[in-house]
Amino acid sequence: MDPNFVQGLHHLLVQSTANDTVQLKAATAQLNREYYKHPACIPALASILASSPEQSIRQLSAVELRKRISQNSGDLWIQVSQEERNLIKTKLPEIVLSEPSKLVRHSAARVIAAIAGIEMPLGTWNELLPFLQSTCVSPQVAHREVGIYILYTVFENIVEGFENHLQNFFKLFESLLQDPESIEVRVTTVKALGTIAQYLDIDDKADIKAFQYLLPSMINVIGQCVESGDEIGARQLFDVLETLLILEIPILGPHIPQLVEFLLRCGSNRNYDNEIRVQALNALNWTIQYKRAKVQSHGLAPTLLEGLMPITTEEEPEDIDEDAPSRSALRIIDGLATNLPPNQVFPALRQLIQQYFSSADPNQRRGAMLALGVSVEGCSEFMTPLMGQVWPVVEAGLRDQDASVRKASCIAVSCLCEWLEEECTAKHATLIPTIMQLVNDPATQRTACTALDALLEVSHNVIEQYLPLIMERLAGLLETAPIAVKSVIIGAIGSAAHASRDRFLPYFQPTMERLQHFLILTGEGEEQELRGITMDAVGTFAEAVGKDVFRPYFSDMMKQAFEGMQLGSARLRECSFLFFGVMAKVFEDEFAPYLPNVVPALVQSLEQNEQGDETASLSSNPETVAAFASGSTPATAIKIEEGVNGEIDIEDLSYDLDKLLDVNSTICIEKEIAADTIGVLMNATRHHFLPYIEKCTVELVGQLPHYYDGIRKSATDSLLEIVRTFYELSGGSDWQPGAANVGYLDPRVKELIGHILPPLLDMYESEDNKKVVAGLCIGLAETINKVGPAFLNGKAEQLANIAMQVLDQKAVCQQDPDQDETDEAPEDTAEYDSILISSAGDLVASLANALGPDFSQAFPTFFALIAKYYKKNRSLSDRSSAIGCLAEIIAGMKSAVTPHTEALLDLFYRALSDPESEVQTNAAFAAGLLVEHSEMDLSPQYLHLLAALRPLFAVTPDSPSGRFNARDNAVGAVARLIARNTAAVPLDQVLPVFFDALPLKHDFLENRPVFKAIFHLFATQPQVLSPYLDKLLQVFAYVLDPSGPDQVGDEVRAELIRLIALINSEQPAKVQAAGLTAFL
Repeated sequence: MDPNFVQGLHHLLVQSTANDTVQLKAATAQLNREYYKHPACIPALASILASSPEQSIRQLSAVELRKRISQNSGDLWIQVSQEERNLIKTKLPEIVLSEPSKLVRHSAARVIAAIAGIEMPLGTWNELLPFLQSTCVSPQVAHREVGIYILYTVFENIVEGFENHLQNFFKLFESLLQDPESIEVRVTTVKALGTIAQYLDIDDKADIKAFQYLLPSMINVIGQCVESGDEIGARQLFDVLETLLILEIPILGPHIPQLVEFLLRCGSNRNYDNEIRVQALNALNWTIQYKRAKVQSHGLAPTLLEGLMPITTEEEPEDIDEDAPSRSALRIIDGLATNLPPNQVFPALRQLIQQYFSSADPNQRRGAMLALGVSVEGCSEFMTPLMGQVWPVVEAGLRDQDASVRKASCIAVSCLCEWLEEECTAKHATLIPTIMQLVNDPATQRTACTALDALLEVSHNVIEQYLPLIMERLAGLLETAPIAVKSVIIGAIGSAAHASRDRFLPYFQPTMERLQHFLILTGEGEEQELRGITMDAVGTFAEAVGKDVFRPYFSDMMKQAFEGMQLGSARLRECSFLFFGVMAKVFEDEFAPYLPNVVPALVQSLEQNEQGDETASLSSNPETVAAFASGSTPATAIKIEEGVNGEIDIEDLSYDLDKLLDVNSTICIEKEIAADTIGVLMNATRHHFLPYIEKCTVELVGQLPHYYDGIRKSATDSLLEIVRTFYELSGGSDWQPGAANVGYLDPRVKELIGHILPPLLDMYESEDNKKVVAGLCIGLAETINKVGPAFLNGKAEQLANIAMQVLDQKAVCQQDPDQDETDEAPEDTAEYDSILISSAGDLVASLANALGPDFSQAFPTFFALIAKYYKKNRSLSDRSSAIGCLAEIIAGMKSAVTPHTEALLDLFYRALSDPESEVQTNAAFAAGLLVEHSEMDLSPQYLHLLAALRPLFAVTPDSPSGRFNARDNAVGAVARLIARNTAAVPLDQVLPVFFDALPLKHDFLENRPVFKAIFHLFATQPQVLSPYLDKLLQVFAYVLDPSGPDQVGDEVRAELIRLIALINSEQPAKVQAAGLTAFL
């Protein structure tokens, strides 16, 4: 080794540690140019690591040595002579053991790991393993600490070659987890086990069993860190735990109850530092998310809720972005509600809410209201029949003497409005005046405006009586409120416009004048948010008042949106994209001139790298992916290498990484909106968008593997929207069902489908997010129904398999690695799961629609899968969607359903007696379609069917809307019976009830079979209608009323007018009295 080379290198390393930037740059440039390209730098750096008296130089040499060894797959290392390589491999372990600095020891250990990564797969460093094993059991504690750390870093780089030794390592780790002298040994052992776990395969049964045996000891070590206040160690080990939770192997299953109890105990203990508590609670949230089958099967929800509720009563920080145990606890309650069956969550939670709300402590009352709010999303269907008991608590909360309870109650109202629209609208007379009072109170102003925003959003039918007061009050507040409150006030005004539509016209111009100056704000933070929300509201105004009224503002508002995009804010770009989508929907062809500027901006957004160049490697880290997707894990799950000078420890980066993930999340949301807007623009601007289809399609397909589920879903939706719209633009004609009927498709549409469908099917194969899969199923169903069997060409089986897997609960997104393969999927499921099942039903129905009689072969399989969702213990959504899906399948198959008539009818009889109107509605529709299409003579069943339908006609004026829907569908079903076989219907008993239920006022689609039956009776047995003529003429006048919505369609309308003309020729006075002469 040339001593001058070593001396020169040492000198430059010293120079590069100086504080002088000029010296640093010069030294770095010289090192890269004259030293780091030569193999000789490796033994030279090793020599400096062994001999330099300065710790900072030893540290820097270790960092640079690792880099040189690792670069280009070890190319430089291989160029070093065998003799020097052997010397380095011999000396390095000795150097590490004798090094006094922990930081240098760790960096040198990583050098050993880098060499091991090259040499061990080649079998050229057999001495390393025995050295590590002997060091790990050394009587000297410092040696054990070094030995396990080297082993840990080696595992980070390579497990290949160690597979045969894993059982020995597990025995070694069993003793190290109990090290009597060093917490560092115990902590590093847990980290090493976390690394090994990532390489285990689901078939490595013995290794998994051995790992599971060590889990209680691993959990104990985490507890020791927490108990001793070792924040760094605790944070690292919670990261390990989160890694174990997301692995697709059943490591944690047997210990989930113990783990849950431990995490809840850590999160509940107010003696621990808040950051450690938040870490524990975040890990608990992940446990519920990723191990929900075990949490469900052990019935852990009530115990969890009992432990979480006291945490919800703790003080919340002022900063909404700052995490705290109380916020983490509420996030877990939300997770329980959305991941578990509501009957495991809400009954226990309701008891706790009542208990806490009756407390004299306002913190307990506040916690009760917040817990109620977060539970609504996952339990809304289950809660609906219980709302009579919930509303008194909410109303008392809104009037509570404590402002924090009133604010929490406003938050609960916001959540209720989002998920229980009808129930909230029905309470408008109480809620709106109460919340308006809270809007006047500075202590509750902001949350009250948010609640008002949510309430107005759903108050279409009742807003008129409140609009003058609301607009006057909100306009006044705009002048005086702080900026943060101004944002929520403008959001509420937007919702008022959305709900009131053209009734907003008197307020439109004055409101626009008040908002103009918010659209030119250029400050960051609150000003930026205010500008963005104002842009959103202006878009809502345009939808409310229509393009003719909004046109004078159109050009200027587009200019403001473009200027907002230039301010360097992902949030403002997101708002501009949303605004472009709204303007395109409102102005359609008139938006086309803006496409050359808008579309490139959307594409540019999708092309940006949300991590930035310096952190691009994070995207390939599975922990990052999972952390980002959930938003509930600390950023320190990401492994970070040493800094340039090797002096930055992993823990120092945690806050920077949190900030980085926040930045990433805003950019990802921007990209999600950009992807969604492309589909909106295609649909709205039609042929004007054609020049951009190819570029947008390529970009959207490129987003399908993205780690953020929102982007995958938006890209999926827009790609399928592009297919549907392009098909319409190609002159897509009416197609005939049948697998062989594929020749009608324009070649360009066929080519587009060929580019889009295969990557969507590929995405499904590994898609683990239920919302994305549900969106894919719904989008595919809409596209198949639009494009027809040609869309299925060669892919029908793959598409059918998607629906089959979801209905059988075997899709990737429905899997839990800790659930035994032999276990049946539980029948009690979370409400979100019902949305997924319903979407798969939509896909099946679309296949039946496109294939028609060719669906017959698949029907028995799908019937068995769908029918199992109609059981008494299934949720309302499951029961309703199962019957609705079968109805749509019958509509698609038509007469081909005949062989299955009896099995279907038996199921529909049961569904007609279901206690829920929604199920009865679908059952009446399905039974009617079966009678209409089956070739089996069902006349012997008519009296049974009529008896089963009869209770659905018993509706009072104050009945909920669901009962009216059920009656309308029962009317449609009776109409189908009459049209199919009039002789089998006892008309004298049926017609009085039948006509008394007319006109239909809820489900106008059922007017088609109703009028088909009426026309049939007029043509075949006009005498039976004579007693009902006056009633029928009133019905005719109602459905033909030009001031109302179209209720019958062109074909029925034309035939109805011909019938009126015929009646007029015989009884003109009656026609005139009914006001029908104008239609003749």
